Amino acid sequence: MKGKIIAIIPARSGSKGISMKNIAKLAGKPLIYYSIKECLKSKFIDRVIVSTDSKKIAEIARKYGAEVPFIRPDDIAKDDTPDLPVFIHALKFLEEKEGYKPEYVVNLRPTCPLRSVEDIDNAVSKILNEKCDSVRTIIKVHQHPYWMVEKEEDKLFAFMKNIDRDKYYQRQLLPDLFITNGGVDVMKSSNILEKNSLYGKDIRGVIMPSNRSVDIDTTLDLKLAELLLKKSEGESEY
Repeated sequence: MKGKIIAIIPARSGSKGISMKNIAKLAGKPLIYYSIKECLKSKFIDRVIVSTDSKKIAEIARKYGAEVPFIRPDDIAKDDTPDLPVFIHALKFLEEKEGYKPEYVVNLRPTCPLRSVEDIDNAVSKILNEKCDSVRTIIKVHQHPYWMVEKEEDKLFAFMKNIDRDKYYQRQLLPDLFITNGGVDVMKSSNILEKNSLYGKDIRGVIMPSNRSVDIDTTLDLKLAELLLKKSEGESEY
């Protein structure tokens, strides 16, 4: 697979919760540093590319070892821009400018800074072994939708309809459910370019530990991530 697997780290400049979130400081380093650092350790990934609309983010990304072969156009760097056009743009640029066509692409969001190279390589290994369309990291949900309710004025109604509420009277009896955590997504490039689909139809999951699944959206998330980071490095008693 040499030369056929790349990572793309999407890191636009705008952010509603934290100004310039993707380079906000976490334990003294810009947030994007952690994704680049772990990705460069991967035994599978050949190139680490940052897609950004910011020259400042580009400079920081290059400093820590990532490639920034282009500056992302403003029209695909908006608050409501989905992932798909970002990846289409990056893959088409590489093909048109370099003649480079990777077989797989790994999406590493800077907002999941505690993911490890183990998480990355587990996801890549799974897609290579199982030949599926995509692999996404997941975590077990702690707030089970079975217990969730809808509210109309002051009346509560079960969110999940047509269920036997006497059957699952204890949390331990509920079936396990999982949610994607945004840690690692591995996808076939052909699905993105030829089928206009990020994940395809055959999607597999790899479980990630919850302590590596913090998603940075607020300053409180940054503080939690820093505590967990210090704990993992043996610098905190908490």
